Amino acid sequence: MKMSELKDLTPIELTAKSRDLRQEMFNLRLQQTGGQLEKPNRLRLLRKDIARIETRITQVRKKAA
Repeated sequence: MKMSELKDLTPIELTAKSRDLRQEMFNLRLQQTGGQLEKPNRLRLLRKDIARIETRITQVRKKAA
């Protein structure tokens, strides 16, 4: 996911996307502890995507204030 994709989303959509990614990361962590995780790199990508979304949410809030 790129920042250019996030620029068009509203804060509500960003929050929902963040929630979905956090849920997916939780599920992958459960698979990792069980030794069933096929793509360990996916955890790293999710962490980065969540950080991008949180950064965009902060930018939107500062701009609105």
